[in-house]
Amino acid sequence: MTKSESFANKRIGILGGSFNPAHRGHAHISKQALKLLQLDEVWWMVSPQNPLKSSDGMADLNIRIESARSIAQDKRIRVTDIEIELGTTYTAETLTKLKQTYPKARFVWLMGADNLMQIPKWKDWQSIFRTVPIAIFTRPTYTNRALAGFAARRFARYRVDENQAHRLSIMQAPAWAFLNIKPDAISATRVRAGIGAVNLY
Repeated sequence: MTKSESFANKRIGILGGSFNPAHRGHAHISKQALKLLQLDEVWWMVSPQNPLKSSDGMADLNIRIESARSIAQDKRIRVTDIEIELGTTYTAETLTKLKQTYPKARFVWLMGADNLMQIPKWKDWQSIFRTVPIAIFTRPTYTNRALAGFAARRFARYRVDENQAHRLSIMQAPAWAFLNIKPDAISATRVRAGIGAVNLY
């Protein structure tokens, strides 16, 4: 069995980011995604360098990967530097390559409401919506602005009701759902500042 075949028909959530550092908010979203979207796995795609973020204060990739592994603590959460393996930089091209590499896997892109606001700044952002279904999770203070933002309005007719989110992985893109989960307010910024950095899981 090839590596590609081993993921055939698996429902896989992709959570991308700098993970600088990984924190319990990432774990919280991942576990909610596993449950609500009925996923088999969630892959944490640790970015070598986010094109929209400064490299100042960015920890070494290996340190961030180890941090992520220490936080994940769930065999269904796979920490990966797959962008290096694929030779990609931008999310749009990464998702395209992932689908080419694992053509029988069922991917869902996972992101917070803050990224729904920011996604129009991403390279080829509209192709992300057209490549894989997307699940968007509540983030404190961002929800209303995100749902009123350009991306949400541009793809409004492809929004799936929250109670149908468990079907996202088998839907044809574009398709997206907004999940009003109880949020975990921890952010990487607060963790780096030493606020709320205890009791991480």
